[in-house]
Amino acid sequence: MSGFGPSMEPLTALRPGIRRLVAPNPSMMTGPGTNTYLFGIEEIAVLDPGPVINRHLEAIQSTAGAPIRWILVTHTHPDHSPAASVLAQETGAELIGMPAPVGAHQDESFQPDRVLADGDQLVSDAFTLRAMHTPGHASNHVCFHHEASNWVFTGDHVIDGSTVVINPPDGNMKHYIESLRRLRSMGCAALVPGHGEVIHDPERAIDWIVEHRLEREGRVVAALQANPNLTPRDLVPHVYKDVDKKLYGLAERSLLAHLIKLEEDESARCSAGRWSFL
Repeated sequence: MSGFGPSMEPLTALRPGIRRLVAPNPSMMTGPGTNTYLFGIEEIAVLDPGPVINRHLEAIQSTAGAPIRWILVTHTHPDHSPAASVLAQETGAELIGMPAPVGAHQDESFQPDRVLADGDQLVSDAFTLRAMHTPGHASNHVCFHHEASNWVFTGDHVIDGSTVVINPPDGNMKHYIESLRRLRSMGCAALVPGHGEVIHDPERAIDWIVEHRLEREGRVVAALQANPNLTPRDLVPHVYKDVDKKLYGLAERSLLAHLIKLEEDESARCSAGRWSFL
């Protein structure tokens, strides 16, 4: 993983009708914190209100300056969605997104009033947001295309300055790369991530991620060919020689995602927890 940039200002007007608040939850995994976006002027939609942090919830409501009518989430990981149900109770806003899948590290408190499907739209007098189902980092991950700006709000599908962990079984590397390629084909003007700054060169950013993932996949293949019948944990030092050993636990999850992709591509197989290249 590469590092994030310096901490951002807590409130930023990105363009008329689009503002960003940064939740005070900085960490190695969240960078400066989770980005919360506010759309509209007379009626407000909130995207990814983040974890339940009272001062952030207060900042969202005090900054809105108008009734909050809708709350959307990109996915139900604990740094993006838990505040949604709390904010909805306080404002009466409609919750919009995809329900949490079964599994660890999912926010089961998020129960959407409106379940999104790919291509669904939220239309107001001030904006139109179109949902784009982008599984990979999470099976219920949704990006949102803001039509007037041709910006795509990417949650954790693409973030600024780093790569994301693909953690099976809910995370899926094959779906992730397919979703990235679909996003690239849209020709959007900018990517607006869940962590970090606006990305104004979308194609270059996406190409870098795909190339990085495929280069890592090549290392997995080479390691399997040289060291058959190893477990993912045993394979980590062969594949992630460039990664600090402190991060080997996370690396093992991404390695498993690569192995599963190779299995789906009929290039590898697993027997009793040990992997071989076909």
